[in-house]
Amino acid sequence: MQATLASQGWTFGTDGVTTLLKAAERGGIRLPSSCRNGTCRTCLCKLDSGTVRYLVEWPGVSREEKQEGLILPCVAVAETDVVLTVPAARRIP
Repeated sequence: MQATLASQGWTFGTDGVTTLLKAAERGGIRLPSSCRNGTCRTCLCKLDSGTVRYLVEWPGVSREEKQEGLILPCVAVAETDVVLTVPAARRIP
């Protein structure tokens, strides 16, 4: 599977097991993050297309935010190809 960052056009591979945050790092892309356990919301971003599942029972995303397509990539695993909007993403030098 593949993840694409909509604004930048960058892509990275996902394996259906690794969180999107870790998969991005393996692909040379740094997404904003802090706690890495779904509570601080630093990594909150928009899922434009595709589906994810969470590794924690209750990630720090409200029902309304989920309806808007917001996800936490630190605890989200792609189930399909995904397109994300993450304006603060950076290439890892």
